[in-house]
Amino acid sequence: MRVVLASASPARLATLRSAGLDPEVVVSGVDEEQITSSDPANLAAALAQLKCRAVDARLQDPGALVIGCDSVLAFEGEILGKPADAPEAVGRWRRMRGRSGVLHTGHCVRRGGREFVEQAATVVHFADVNDAEIDAYVATGEPLQVAGAFTIDGLGGAFVRGIEGDHHTVVGISLPILRDLAGDLGIRWTDLWVL
Repeated sequence: MRVVLASASPARLATLRSAGLDPEVVVSGVDEEQITSSDPANLAAALAQLKCRAVDARLQDPGALVIGCDSVLAFEGEILGKPADAPEAVGRWRRMRGRSGVLHTGHCVRRGGREFVEQAATVVHFADVNDAEIDAYVATGEPLQVAGAFTIDGLGGAFVRGIEGDHHTVVGISLPILRDLAGDLGIRWTDLWVL
C-alpha cells in the first residue's frame, strides 16, 4: 500500500521508518495561519487535517494512505508553535525552564475519501537549564524547526526531565493513535510493515 506522510518533519519520518513503514514524503505547503483556535487540541487536529487533505487532493490516488500531523505546545495559557527566530526561542526557554507544558499532536488519516482525525496530549517537564545551555541549544538551530522550541529525540532531549504520556506524541506522531486510525480505515497495522 502506498503510504504518504504529509509532513517535512524528519522526526516523524524516522519514527515511521523505525516502526516498519516506508512512507513517501509530500509536503503540504499549506498556510497554517488560516487556521486559528484558542484550544490547542483543536488547533493541532485542524492543522493535521488541513495538511492531510491538501496532500490527498494533490495525489489523486484513492488507494494511498495519507497521514497528516501537526503539534503545538500549550504553556501558561499560550499556544506555541515554532518560534519565529532565535531571540524568541531563547525567551521561550527562559520561561519554560523548570516548568511544564502540554504538547498536543493532531493526527489525520485519509484513504479512498474516508478520513479520521484524533489528537493526543503529553505533559512535558522541562529541566531547569541555565542561560548558557539555552544559548548553546538555540545556536544549533534545532529549536527553530519545531513546535514549542524543543525536541525529545534530538539535542533537546537532555533538557526534558520527564513526560506524562506517549513519548511519540512529543516527537510529533503517536504510533498507537496512528494504528487505531488505520484500523478505523480497515487497515491492519502489520500490513503496513515493509520488512
